[in-house]
Amino acid sequence: MAALNVAPEQLRFFRLAVHRLDRRRPLAELQQAAGVCGLQNSPPGAWETALFQRLEDCTLADLQKALYVDMSLLQAWSIRGVPLVFPTAESDVFLSPLTARPGEEPWIYTQGVGLALDYLGMPWEEALALVRQAVGYLEDHTVQSKEELDRVLAAQAAVLLPPEQRARWNAPTLYGRTDRQSVGGAVVSFALRPCSFSGLVVFGQRQGISPTFTSYRRWLGRDLVTRPDAEACLVRKFLHAYGPSTPARLADWLGSTPVQARRLWQTVEKELAPVTVEGKRGWMLAEDMDALTRAVPPEEPLRLLGAHDPYLDARDRALLLGDTALQRKVWKTVANPNVVLRQGRVAGIWQTKTVRGKLESTVTLFEDFSPAERTALAEKTEEYAAFRGLTLKQCTVQPL
Repeated sequence: MAALNVAPEQLRFFRLAVHRLDRRRPLAELQQAAGVCGLQNSPPGAWETALFQRLEDCTLADLQKALYVDMSLLQAWSIRGVPLVFPTAESDVFLSPLTARPGEEPWIYTQGVGLALDYLGMPWEEALALVRQAVGYLEDHTVQSKEELDRVLAAQAAVLLPPEQRARWNAPTLYGRTDRQSVGGAVVSFALRPCSFSGLVVFGQRQGISPTFTSYRRWLGRDLVTRPDAEACLVRKFLHAYGPSTPARLADWLGSTPVQARRLWQTVEKELAPVTVEGKRGWMLAEDMDALTRAVPPEEPLRLLGAHDPYLDARDRALLLGDTALQRKVWKTVANPNVVLRQGRVAGIWQTKTVRGKLESTVTLFEDFSPAERTALAEKTEEYAAFRGLTLKQCTVQPL
């Protein structure tokens, strides 16, 4: 089959529409906006910023209600092991397919567990089974803070071990601060992500600065039931949001091994069509081809995206920002900045600090902006401050 050749600009316009960033949607479309590919909540509050950029008249109260009162949204560890907010009705899609089959491990977020396992003389399969047994504690309890969760579940697991192994399990951690975690607590921390994929642990209602944790059943009053095509549904979400793509990029997005990604990719292989962008070939859902060719420029060309917005999760970063040196300023190992989006391109970054209830913002531009565009950026910053319940004290717009 001959590949469709698409200009980068056309693909950006298509993705903006898919991600609900071409124009703001009614608040009634909250579920659809959250369900495109989930919303990362790291740093805390990132999911709220993402939905604010996508929905009209969206308030923090609206979002908290959906997550904690209506429970139409759920937060759990998902792709790449990140805290992800997604529609509760699609829990199986965002969780169950991530479970690896034999020979498909390790996930990127369990690779470091080997040091603790060697010390314990325990294979990973045994450690995971032990933690899965201990995490049953959450069927009847809610635990506040991740540190306390590691400690409580490590104590639950310890009583299941023989005395000699228990002593090693309870020894000070081999990672970081020895006064705050045991070896067993570290193993628990590594194993919680795979436990999440079975609904054994989810995030409950946040208490101040601390998250809480319980089981899927305790939080929602029902078991996690997985639809037969959940794996295909997750891959379709990825390709709809980030196509054209490849199995290698799917593995990167999932945080899985190439073996697992190739297996999942095969669930939709018959639904794909080839697309070429600047000489690079990838695959898209055939059902998206018409919308791709008809994509038009966004109604709102300027956006202020938060760090780790789903739109920025594209593995083909050059499509969003061609300069590799500037890419390193946007996609960092830690502490990514917020991003200025212009016609789907990354055109700058913005950073904020809050002092006594007032927001100060600094916008650093990678491109030339007109005076009208600079004014628009300041207005958008003021809108964001109001969303957060703050007053904008100052917005400085500067060149790189």
